[in-house]
Formats: sequence, C-alpha cells, structure tokens
Amino acid sequence: MNTKRLLFTLAIGIASPLVGSLWAAAPARIPVVLSTDIGNEIDDQWAVVYLLSNPRFDVRGIISAHAPSLVPPAAHTSYLILRDVVENHLGLKTHPPLLEGASLPLVSQTQPQSSAGVDFLLEASQEFNAQNRLTVLTIGAVTDAASAILKDPSMANRIRIIDMGFKSWAEGGDEFNILNDVKAMQVLLHSDVPMVVGAADVCRATLSLTLDQAREMVASRGPIGAWLWQEYQEWYYRNVKPLRKDDFSKSWVIWDIITLAYTLDLTTATEHPRPLLRDDASFDHGATGKTITWITNLDSKRLWADFLSDLDAFQRTHAIAGSQ
Repeated sequence: MNTKRLLFTLAIGIASPLVGSLWAAAPARIPVVLSTDIGNEIDDQWAVVYLLSNPRFDVRGIISAHAPSLVPPAAHTSYLILRDVVENHLGLKTHPPLLEGASLPLVSQTQPQSSAGVDFLLEASQEFNAQNRLTVLTIGAVTDAASAILKDPSMANRIRIIDMGFKSWAEGGDEFNILNDVKAMQVLLHSDVPMVVGAADVCRATLSLTLDQAREMVASRGPIGAWLWQEYQEWYYRNVKPLRKDDFSKSWVIWDIITLAYTLDLTTATEHPRPLLRDDASFDHGATGKTITWITNLDSKRLWADFLSDLDAFQRTHAIAGSQ
C-alpha cells in the first residue's frame, strides 16, 4: 500500500466513528401533513406553532378543515385564519403549502368530498410506501383524509393517521372532532390505514393549563408567546371562567398537541383490536381483524420544555412583527 492510500485509510478509520456518531445524534426528520380546523378554538394555534418551529418535522403541507363554529364556507374561513397565523403571527414568507379543505362533511361512506386538500394529500403520498409512510396529523374533522382514501384506497398503504378524537377507550364517544364528520371517521376505521388516537380523557389529564400556568409559560416569551397568551386569555374569559366569580382555578386543554407529542415519542400507547364506529359515535367492538393504537399517557413536562425551547429558537432566527 502506498503512502497516500495508507494515510487515506487511516483518516477514514479515525473519522468513521465520529461521522457515525454525528448521524446518530441527528434523528431523521419526520414527513408530516397537518389537517386543522384552526380558528375553531385555541389549541390549533399552539399545534401549528409547535409544528413549524420544531426542526424534527418535515412539514409537507397544512390543510384547513371545517367545523360548525366557523363562518361558512367553514374550511375557507379556517384557511384564511391559517394563512394569518403562518404568514403574520409566525412571520413566515416562505412556508409549506397551505391548502383549503372540504367545507362540508361526507354525505355517505362511499362519496368523497372534493377539495384542494384532498388533491394535495393524494399527490403528497405518492412518494411514500408501507415501509416509509407519510404521517397525517388530523386535529379536526377527518373529511379530507377520508375523501382521499375513498378516491384512492391504495393511499392507505402510504400514510398513517394520528388523530385527536373520541372521549375515551373503550367507548369512543361523541367528541367534537368526531361529531363534525362521523361518516369520515367510519371510513378511516373501516380502511386499512394505520391509526393512532389521542382521546379527550388523556388530553384533559395531561394537557390542561390554568390561566396562571399559560401566562407563566408564554406571556413574556417573545411576540409569538405574547400572541399565544392573548389567544388563550381571550378564550379563557369568554368560555372557561365562571361568570361573576373570582375563581381562576379552572383550566383549559391544549387538546390537539397530543398528535405531535406522539410523533415525537413523548407518549405511551397500547394496541387494541380495531373497532368500527356506530352512527352515534360509539364503538362497535366486533372483530375486524385490524388494530388501532391508543395513547394512554403523555409526558407533559418534556413536551412543554421542548415546545418552549423550539419557540425560543424559532424567534431567535426569524424576524417577527412586534419583536425588538
């Protein structure tokens, strides 16, 4: 072996463990699409901030979803709010695609709705497969995800669904997101798409914030934190605080962020035989031969520490209106 080859071989031998450790220290980014009924409540805003500030997420797109509390056409109203959050409150002039979803629920379990969000999901899923799935986070009505699968059932082999919905295991239950399109959730549960669910009981136990806790967390944490605090405070006084009482102990829940927590391995979960869904949003536990993953707990201490760290880092590297 000549001298140059020997030196090259030695250099590679020395560098390889270092290179390997560097790759090990940088986990692969997670390709995700979010479907959100942002504007319906305040938790969607927190979820969008976390999604776009966390470097682990490779955000392929965000789709607006409908809700009956939004001005019709509901998904268009949600889309306008989504753009305002991303472009104005987060100050992102360059950002992942924002798509308008369907404004109405499914009329049957066989008839999909059409929307830009549905078309985007079908296109975005094409580069994925059963061994490398696109993660679809659904934190509103699942109309667009169900419509995409109705249009192309093979998409169930290219994505996985992580949903915030239902009241608890094993009842299922008429939680808000589910009620907004029961037929769409029936489609998903009947399909072959892998599904993870974060239900309301676990959210309530792990993601509740009192007024004081929310203020301490974000009120003085830059312009984005101040905006999140304003959103929380306005919602709290309008919907949470008992009238004519000086009791501020009642909390509100940042429900939707449970889907991101699962994706970031901040939860525990169990696997159950997969139920079907009755029209009253209760579970039918007849045998389906499939499974569903159900989130059982969430490490809220680690979650909020990560959320705030990401928020701080994002604001250090992005110019945001209202910052000094």
